[in-house]
Amino acid sequence: MLPLFATCPKGLELLLRDELRALGAEDAHEALAGVHFSGTLELAYRACLWSRLASRILLCIAEFEAVDSDALYAGVQAIDWSEHLASDGTFAVAAVSSASALHHTQYIALRSKDALVDQFRERTGERPNVDVEQPSIRINVRIHRDRATVSIDLSGTPLHRRGWRQGQGAAPLKENLACAMLLRAGWPAVFAAGGALVDPMCGAGTLLIEGALMAADAAPGLQREYFGFRGWRKHDAAVWDGVLGDARARAEKGFRELKPVFFGYDHDPHVLNEAKRNARAAGVAGFVHLARQSAEHLKRPGDSDAASGLVICNPPYGERLGERAQLGTLYRAFGEQLRTEFVGWRAAILVSDDELGHALGLRADKRYVLYNGALECRLLTFDLTAVAAPRERVVRPLSEGGQAVANRIGKTQRHLRKRFEREGISCYRIYDADLPEYAAAIDVYTVIGRDVSSEQTEAFPQTWLHVQEYAPPPDIPEQIARDRLRDLVHAAGVALDVPRERIAVKTRYRAKGGSNYGRFDQRNEFLLVEEGGLKLRVNLFDYLDTGLFLDHRPVRARIRELARDKRFLNLFCYTATASVHAAIGGARATTSVDLSSTYLEWATRNFTLNECTGAKHELVQADVLEWLRHDRGTYDLIFVDPPTFSNSKRAEDFDVQRDHAQLLALCGERLAPDGLVLFSNNSRRFILDVGLQQAFEVREITAATIPFDFARSPRIHRCYELRRRDEPAGTGVFPHSAMPPKP
Repeated sequence: MLPLFATCPKGLELLLRDELRALGAEDAHEALAGVHFSGTLELAYRACLWSRLASRILLCIAEFEAVDSDALYAGVQAIDWSEHLASDGTFAVAAVSSASALHHTQYIALRSKDALVDQFRERTGERPNVDVEQPSIRINVRIHRDRATVSIDLSGTPLHRRGWRQGQGAAPLKENLACAMLLRAGWPAVFAAGGALVDPMCGAGTLLIEGALMAADAAPGLQREYFGFRGWRKHDAAVWDGVLGDARARAEKGFRELKPVFFGYDHDPHVLNEAKRNARAAGVAGFVHLARQSAEHLKRPGDSDAASGLVICNPPYGERLGERAQLGTLYRAFGEQLRTEFVGWRAAILVSDDELGHALGLRADKRYVLYNGALECRLLTFDLTAVAAPRERVVRPLSEGGQAVANRIGKTQRHLRKRFEREGISCYRIYDADLPEYAAAIDVYTVIGRDVSSEQTEAFPQTWLHVQEYAPPPDIPEQIARDRLRDLVHAAGVALDVPRERIAVKTRYRAKGGSNYGRFDQRNEFLLVEEGGLKLRVNLFDYLDTGLFLDHRPVRARIRELARDKRFLNLFCYTATASVHAAIGGARATTSVDLSSTYLEWATRNFTLNECTGAKHELVQADVLEWLRHDRGTYDLIFVDPPTFSNSKRAEDFDVQRDHAQLLALCGERLAPDGLVLFSNNSRRFILDVGLQQAFEVREITAATIPFDFARSPRIHRCYELRRRDEPAGTGVFPHSAMPPKP
C-alpha cells in the first residue's frame, strides 16, 4: 500500500477525509491542512482525478532526520532517484518548513536539488534538468521539527486548477473552496430533489460551474492536461487509462441527464463575459443562464422547472477602506430579497465576519469556518422555509476591549454634551486613541441632509461617524489589528447608536514620497453639516479627509470675526470653508487658491450653499508659490494652511519645513500695512524659521486654536500670527521671497 497525503486549505480537512473514504481510502484520517491515507496506485490516480477538495496528492518515498543541511543532503541522496526519474528527465523541488533548524525553504529546495543531481552525475555522468513549469516529476520536501518527509507530487500542479478557467474576477474563488461551500450547503441533496442553483454575485462563475460538474457526476480533473505522475517512472499507463475511461463514461451519462437549472447574476458586464467564457470551456454553457442583475433586486428564476433550490454566493468582504458601509446596505437588501423571494429554498453565504452576517437579517442554522486564502471566513447556511417576516435586529455583544471603548466614548459624550449644545457644535471629536490598544480617532458629524437635487425622504438630522485608524506598529499581527479595529467600530456604533452603514472607516498613514490626499472610494455621497450657522459639504467615505478640518473650528471662527471689510486671501484653500466664514463675516472680497480642481468645485458648492456668490469671491486654480510670485494684489487678512508635503506632477514639490519661510515671505509682499497672516500646519515636528523674525512680528497662538474636544491631541496643528514690521530704510523686508523657485 502506498503512503499518501492529500493537502487542502484549512477548514476542509473533514470534508476531504469523507471524500477520500468515498473513493476507497478506508483508513483516511485528517491532519492539519490535509488527510493521511494509503492505497493502491489506482486509488492515488482516482484521488488526483476525482478530488474536488484536495490541493495536491503526495506520495511519500522517504523520511529521515534533517537537523542540518548535511543531514538533508545525505537523506535526499540516499533515495534511489533512478526509480522515479530518468537521467534525461526534468524535475522541480518545492519545500516547506516549520519548527526546524532548517527554515529557509529556498535553501532547502536548492540543497535537495544538489543531492539529486549529484547522484545522477556520480552514477551516469548525466543529470536531469530543472523545469518549474511542467517537470517530469515534482518533488515535495517538508521539514517539521527537524524531520524531513520527501514525496512525489502526483498532482504536479494544484488540483484546484481544473483546466477550464479562461478568466476571473477581481477576487476569484478557488475551485476547491467553491466545492466545499456547495457540499456544506447540501447542494448534492438539493439537486437530487430537483432543485436549482442560483449565484446572485457569480463573478467568474466558479460556484455555478463546479455545481454543474458536481451534478453531472463529471470528475473535476477531466480537463487537466498535466498531472505530476505522467513523467514518473513508476507511472502505470494502463491503470490510468482505466480510471480515466470510467470517468469519461460517467461524465457523458451525467451530461445527457443534466437539466439547465443553474442561474448566475452580476452587476459587472465584464465579469459576466468571463463567466460565459469559463462556462463554455468547462462544457456547461448550455446548462448555465447568466444575466446582468444586482443582488438587491434578485428574483426567483421564472424560466426553471425547479420549485426550490439553493442560493449560494461569495459576496464582497469590504476589506478595502471605505467599502464597509456600502456593504451593510447591500447585505440588508440582499437578505430582504432572500426572505421574500426564496421562501422554501436554502441559502449559503460566505462572509468575512459576523457583523456582515448579521446585516443579512436572517438566522443561520449552521456556521462553518473556511479560509479564503489566508482570510478566515464563515459560511452561513439558512433554511428559508419560514422567514417571511424579518427577525429583529440582533446586536452583537461587545468584546471586553470593545466594551471598554464604548464606556470611554459614553463617558466623554456625557461630559461634553452640554458644552456642545451650548456652543452649537455639531461636528466634533469624541475619541482619540484614549485606549492605546484601540488607536484611532473618531469624529461625530451631525448631518442635516444630503447634497442632492432630488427630493429627500430620509429623516434628518442623523449622526454619522468618521473613524481614522492610526497605522498599527509593524510588530502587531495583521489579524489582531483587524480585530481591534472591528471591535472599536462596533463599540462606537453601539455607544452612539449609529448603524454600521453610517460609519466611515479609514487608516491614516503617510505614503512614501507623497501627500495624504487620495481617493479611497467612489461613492460620491455628499452630506451637509452645520458650523456656526453655515451649511458645509462633507464626504466621509471617498477621501482621506472629509472636506472640513474639525481641528480648525476656532481658527475659522477667528477669521470670521476678523474679516469684516477685509480683503481675504486663503492659500491652499482646500474646500474653502475658511473663505465662506470670511464671506459671511463681511469680507470685502475673498480669493481662494488651490491646485485641485476637485476641491475648487467643492468650494464653489460651499459658497453656493451659503448664498455667497458673485465676482468678489474668486476661486483660483494654481500652484500657490508660483501664483504668489506673479500676483500683484494686496490683502488685509491671509490664511495659509499648507500640506506637510506635496509632490503633485503639476507643481513644484513642497515641504512645509523646507519651504515655509519662502512661502511666508511671499505672503508678506502681498500683505497690506497693518495686515495679518494666520499660518497653520499639521507637521508635528515643525520648527518656525527664526529668520522670519526680521520681517514679521511672530506670535504662536496654537493653544488658543486647539478645540477643547482635541485636547488629547495638542500638537494636531501649529498656528501663528504674523504681522509686518516697519520696513527699514534701504533694505528688503522679505529676503526669503527672493529665493529662486525650486526646479
